[in-house]
Amino acid sequence: MNADFHRILTLLRKEKGVSQKQVAASLGISQALLSHYEKGIRECGLEFVVKVADYYGVSCDYLLGRSPDRAGLTLSVEDIPDSDEPGKQNIMQHGSIMPVLNKKLITNSLHIVFDMLAKGGNASLTKEVSSYIMVAVYKMFRKLYGLTPKNQSTMFSVSKVRYSQLCDAAMHESVADIDCLDQNVDLGDMRPLEDRDDFELTTQSLAENYPLFYSSLQNLISNVEDTLGKDSGKK
Repeated sequence: MNADFHRILTLLRKEKGVSQKQVAASLGISQALLSHYEKGIRECGLEFVVKVADYYGVSCDYLLGRSPDRAGLTLSVEDIPDSDEPGKQNIMQHGSIMPVLNKKLITNSLHIVFDMLAKGGNASLTKEVSSYIMVAVYKMFRKLYGLTPKNQSTMFSVSKVRYSQLCDAAMHESVADIDCLDQNVDLGDMRPLEDRDDFELTTQSLAENYPLFYSSLQNLISNVEDTLGKDSGKK
């Protein structure tokens, strides 16, 4: 069975807010067997996969980790909505389709990130998340800019020798500040997180609230976790 199956099986049950006992009864198996399936200790048959898919209202491909979309859709670059302003053509020259695809995945995912920040209404959190993303973009732009010695270094005020490490330090500081906000650590002028309900999410609510952008986020998550390496068997 696909390594993603037990993780997704557990995720769907927890998002639905039901116990293993309830799900097992609905699916006609024992709670112990369902527990083994969720932990990846035992493998199930195709009939059970179909039952689970029907029970949670998702596709078998989603359950098996073959598609990041709950309905099992596979996306081409043309399927991903373009967040550029209406009427503006998104033209990429001198390259493969990959830059266009990744641009859409990143841009559309950022729509969700910044909408979450807007709903959360915490200026300090917004500042730190924005700072992290801007520094990351700045660093990658400078890496590309520096690939040829013909480009003038005078475009930047921070030296070539220092900028990369300073970017890393700035991003680490933003993450540290976000962790402090999360733990309500007093940082002077930083506003603590008060209401966290706006950050409560499920795959179902994401799909409903962001029908145009959610598939991009799911594909981005899948791509990044393929790069990072999935924690098989961990929760």
